[in-house]
Amino acid sequence: MQYTYLKKTDIKISRIGLGTNAVGGHNLYDNLNEEDGKNFVRTAIEEGINFIDTANIYGKGRSEELIGEVLREVPRESIILATKGANQWFDDGSVVLNNEPAFLRKSLEDSLKRLKTDYVDLYYIHNPDGKTPIGDAVAELVKMKEEGKIRAIGISNMSLEQVKEANAHGDINALQMEYSMLNRSVEKDLLPYCVKNNISFIPFGPLAFGLLGGKYSKDFKLTKNDWRNTVPLFKEQEFGKNLEKVEKLKEVAAEKNTKVSHLALAWLLAQEGIDAVIPGGKRPEQICDTVKAINLVLDNQDLEKIEKILA
Repeated sequence: MQYTYLKKTDIKISRIGLGTNAVGGHNLYDNLNEEDGKNFVRTAIEEGINFIDTANIYGKGRSEELIGEVLREVPRESIILATKGANQWFDDGSVVLNNEPAFLRKSLEDSLKRLKTDYVDLYYIHNPDGKTPIGDAVAELVKMKEEGKIRAIGISNMSLEQVKEANAHGDINALQMEYSMLNRSVEKDLLPYCVKNNISFIPFGPLAFGLLGGKYSKDFKLTKNDWRNTVPLFKEQEFGKNLEKVEKLKEVAAEKNTKVSHLALAWLLAQEGIDAVIPGGKRPEQICDTVKAINLVLDNQDLEKIEKILA
């Protein structure tokens, strides 16, 4: 495994992290096996991954609970734990976004209980709520950092203007946004801003939510409750176009004696400003395969071939 540092911190993270929305994320996926989920996390740690990413909304707290169980088996300081707040859910099943300082504090406290720890290394505002001034929300995270409850501050799913507002005093260590070979919209302004302002950019969906796994065919259908039904990459017309790109990318991967999934992760890690990626999965064998991408080196000729396909 390779490691780097979260920007403006002494926090050492594995360049391949672990996305855990399918670990107990019963509100996002059908038919999840919780033991598989815990073993997925255990195996990642055995493979040298120390950067584990979750959120309070994954399974409405269940992901954090399962990760908390696994973390009791290892020294806490050996794991760099990231979680997110901003989602508030109610007994009737509804979920609203809430960035109010008091709610973010309560949200963190609840996450700490589920994770069975007294601090998290990186705490994100998961989504802006469109009401609370972002500066007020970040100021509360700064207070919690001063109190030792969090070590670094992150934001996610924000526009350039919102990121600038959040980082007005240079408090932001990480920005998490969707970024993959099949969705490069952040290259226009968000990624350059992070490079210029010394903020770690952490892509989510680095494998385009499974599309870059290379296993889907044109007759693939998402189940009714799969959250990816809302993802533009899976809309009928886009899905076909994306599969055509994946087939061409497989040819480049074959030339490198690797898989398209490894190619996709190595391509991201080759981009300026990308400190780590957080691919997900459901089963231990998936992460054993994923970590192999860390050894794949892409030269300029490889990157040019890929650019022609993606363009």
